[in-house]
Amino acid sequence: MNEKPDLPTTARTALACLDLTSLNDADTAADIDTLCRRANGPHGSTAAVCVWPRFVAQARALLPAHIAVAAVANFPDGSSDIARAVADTRQIVDAGGNEVDVVIPWRDLDSAAALLAAVRAACPQQRLKVILETGELKDATLIRQACTLALNAGADFLKTSTGKVPENATPASAALLLQAIASRPDAAARVGFKPAGGVRTVADAALYIALTSQHLGAAAVNPRRFRIGASGLLNDIEAVLGGAAPGAAAPGSTY
Repeated sequence: MNEKPDLPTTARTALACLDLTSLNDADTAADIDTLCRRANGPHGSTAAVCVWPRFVAQARALLPAHIAVAAVANFPDGSSDIARAVADTRQIVDAGGNEVDVVIPWRDLDSAAALLAAVRAACPQQRLKVILETGELKDATLIRQACTLALNAGADFLKTSTGKVPENATPASAALLLQAIASRPDAAARVGFKPAGGVRTVADAALYIALTSQHLGAAAVNPRRFRIGASGLLNDIEAVLGGAAPGAAAPGSTY
């Protein structure tokens, strides 16, 4: 964990596991065109793009089949409104989306089981990533409870954050999610982990790659089990792989 990472190798891993994200309120069709072009770039392809449900059909039409289209549901606030979460999910599925990133109702975890079950039923063939908003839950006991609820509902990934709150992915929250996955026989060899929010450099990515390898094994560091949700990280990946100086986040990037 303390060894200096091989930045080019880490950059290639991060690129292959990247959910290249655009979830700005003012996103336009032109923004999604640009996002999709960048997802299939000169150094290789990202694992997925992650967009608002209204852009799923556009993204799916623009991208090759091997790049997944993910979209968000019940986002970003994580309400307890089951009908809203299901409507978002059905919109994603009907438009050809491959993955659903749903926010757990973290303010009212008593409502989470029913909402997640309804969302899971609405996307039986899609990969389901459950966003726990760990920076708002804060307490380790609550984060573990949210992990259990998500895993019980059949989540394919546990995801730290929306990227829309002050505290997003942290090593401490990542460890809690990874421990929850590793501790369950029905999840340890199947469920993936996704840090999101604030992962802006290859060095940042290296930390989460190492944590995933530590808790789930090196074989889990692949797009089926590990993703990074980010908008600005691709800039640094391209800098590293292009031989330029690493460490520059995208101006104004928050996700």
